[in-house]
Amino acid sequence: MTKNELIEKVAKKSSLTKRAAADSVNATFNIIRDALVRGEKVVITGFGTFLVRSRAARRGRNPQTGQTIQIPQKKTPGFTAGKTIKRMVK
Repeated sequence: MTKNELIEKVAKKSSLTKRAAADSVNATFNIIRDALVRGEKVVITGFGTFLVRSRAARRGRNPQTGQTIQIPQKKTPGFTAGKTIKRMVK
């Protein structure tokens, strides 16, 4: 499902105009994004948890040359599905 398809479904399900649904969807995504940028965890009960994960620095290998390289630490966004979603997907 694309973002536009999501907006159309939200508009249809909640009897909103497409513009109002787009504003709602965009606002939701922006709030989640801003919280992650601040390093906060976003928990949506019954759906899942959005969080920032840290990857430790590690050694890697350049596949072209075989030379060992140092891969720096970095943060990545993550999502963990809640129990309800996991049960429904089974």
